[in-house]
Amino acid sequence: MPRSFGHIAGQPVGSTYGSRKEVRDAGVHLPLIAGISGTAAEGTDSIVVSGGYPDDEDYGDVIVYTGHGGRDANTGKQIRDQEISAPGNAGLLRSHLDGLPVRVVRGAHKDSPHAPNVGYRYDGLYQVDSYAAKVGIEGYRIWRFTLTKLKDEQISTPPAVAPQAVVHPRVANPAPVLTTTVQRLVRNSSVVQHVKAWHEHQCQVCGLAIQVATGFYSEGAHIRGLGQPHHGPDVEENVLCLCPNDHVRFDNGAIYLTDDLKVIDALTGVTIAALRVHPLHQINVTYVAYHRAQWTVGTPRNEP
Repeated sequence: MPRSFGHIAGQPVGSTYGSRKEVRDAGVHLPLIAGISGTAAEGTDSIVVSGGYPDDEDYGDVIVYTGHGGRDANTGKQIRDQEISAPGNAGLLRSHLDGLPVRVVRGAHKDSPHAPNVGYRYDGLYQVDSYAAKVGIEGYRIWRFTLTKLKDEQISTPPAVAPQAVVHPRVANPAPVLTTTVQRLVRNSSVVQHVKAWHEHQCQVCGLAIQVATGFYSEGAHIRGLGQPHHGPDVEENVLCLCPNDHVRFDNGAIYLTDDLKVIDALTGVTIAALRVHPLHQINVTYVAYHRAQWTVGTPRNEP
């Protein structure tokens, strides 16, 4: 069964199940034993919170969730350090980086007042806010992920329109881009993922591609801001692929673009680079002019 991020049709929040098999058959959490469903490449689509790790902390709308790995198969005790590269841990990290929502299923256990009395219950979508390593109760390094419950207005379902696969000069045999429909956090739609894929996470200003444990990381910057007061559209023509530094600089007016896509240092007025482009990524200069006007006339952008 293909991995699906977000709510599952016909399985509203609060749905209950008598066994892990019923949970799997409903499509809410596919593994029968593993508590994390995910990979480094795709992200984590669901987890089960069932009291299996002594370092878990369940506060209802906030969950501090222990990653997997390093346990004895017979006793269940931690006998070695966990690795962030383990598939489920790397999947949770990827969900954090890409803003993918995670389905949370709670199983009955005595250690949490938020667990069901029997069986399993689907408790909705959470976002991975942060992660960190620490020495756990059993004396070994563990990875812990803090997840916060999402409200309905924080979720969007963008249209599933995948970009064409292209051959980048640095990659002889690029992996194909697959079409998928993903419910994502608002402001991190498939539109942004398309732009990142086209540029292979290379910053369009400086060319930096940041490598992390799960691959490469970049940020999508809307040229004309979303929301009030700008009301920019969430389309590829209005998005740049930037490193975190240049994203902050762009959003705060330290750099801006000319209509021929030169990058200007706002403090000196000097051209510092030509924006890196891709043939499938057509940038609309109307949005470029709008962004430039917010700063060259002294009006803050205030993008939410």
